[in-house]
Amino acid sequence: MREADFVAALKNSGARVFIVGGWVRDQLRGVKAHDKDYLVVGIEEQRFAALFPMAEKVGKSFPVYLVAIDGKKSEVAFARKERKIGSGYCGFSVEYDSSVTLEEDLYRRDTTINSLAMELPEKKIHDLYGGAEDIRRGIIRAISKHFCEDPVRALRAARQAAEFGYTIDDETYSLMAACREELAAEPAERLLGELRRALLSPKPSHFFRCLNRAGLLAITFPELFALIGKTQPTAFHPEGDAFEHTMLVVDKVAEQTDSVLARFAGLVHDLGKGMTPKEMEPHHYGHEERGLAVITDWNKRMTLPKDWLQAGAFVIAEHMRAPLIRKEAKIVDLLLKVDRSNLSWPEFRAVIMADHQSLPDYLQRGEAYVEKMKQVSGRDCPANYTGKKIGEWIRAEQLKIYRSIVVRSDSVD
Repeated sequence: MREADFVAALKNSGARVFIVGGWVRDQLRGVKAHDKDYLVVGIEEQRFAALFPMAEKVGKSFPVYLVAIDGKKSEVAFARKERKIGSGYCGFSVEYDSSVTLEEDLYRRDTTINSLAMELPEKKIHDLYGGAEDIRRGIIRAISKHFCEDPVRALRAARQAAEFGYTIDDETYSLMAACREELAAEPAERLLGELRRALLSPKPSHFFRCLNRAGLLAITFPELFALIGKTQPTAFHPEGDAFEHTMLVVDKVAEQTDSVLARFAGLVHDLGKGMTPKEMEPHHYGHEERGLAVITDWNKRMTLPKDWLQAGAFVIAEHMRAPLIRKEAKIVDLLLKVDRSNLSWPEFRAVIMADHQSLPDYLQRGEAYVEKMKQVSGRDCPANYTGKKIGEWIRAEQLKIYRSIVVRSDSVD
């Protein structure tokens, strides 16, 4: 149905209809707004269901309906108010009858920029808590002390700061810090959801810096917190410690690619430095092996997406040697390993470039080398070759191909 018909049906039943949340916020930010979420006030659920019998009910703690509006399935929720009765995001008593007002619904939301509502059909903006001014000033600000009743709001505030390039006000930082105890007990998937969105932001480092300022990085992502204060040779790392280097790398990867896989790999490439013995600093010999142990433990603590784990482990193992090896046989082995990894060539190059600021020819043109080498088949080897000898023959032929391409490239250059 058309939005106008949806609104008219509800208005005729005495209800009020609003667009709420991110769509309104993004309209005021002057960026493209995506899915609309609707809020209805002054109507009972039974009456709503009778008006829209094709609507699909979802949600457990409170009813949310999916309604086809202007060709898209949109979420429609009832105005609700919440009362904290337990721990975590499930510890709420929810009321959503027709007596709940718009003001009560918006008050329970997390930050002012998410508390905006546009009433339909008039398109009047209701800004009860200063969200428009905070958008203008680029500030993330909690609506009230109820912010910390859902501890993941602390991560959400940091993530939105990274997404929009906003700052977080001091009082909100205090409320974020108050989430510490409950946040430690939150389900891992909620933290991972915010991590994914933060990695997709224009400057992911802002997310982790905000968490650290609120005193939350150590309990949410201790693997990254361990990098703080880990000194590095200043000749190679004028940016500072291993944490500063990691933040620099993840932001540089973000500048090169939208791939969350590459951004996560950049984030974890130096995890092993957090476990370097103090007496070894500022050097970090063997941090690749230690890094593999750290990401394995991270996965035990908070099950990572399988592709993240694979990509991260591969980059941890290979990031130091990838741009530095000189022996042709080792270069061929590396090129084939990259090709077999779950990272694309552009993704792998983005991480190595961010870490080392340059790329050797064999990484710049890796796909071309591998494409030629993969044309070698065991079917072409001498007829009397069997078992291990076939593999040795294939590798020797691949090495010949690599050498021939390099020689031709050098002669052309």
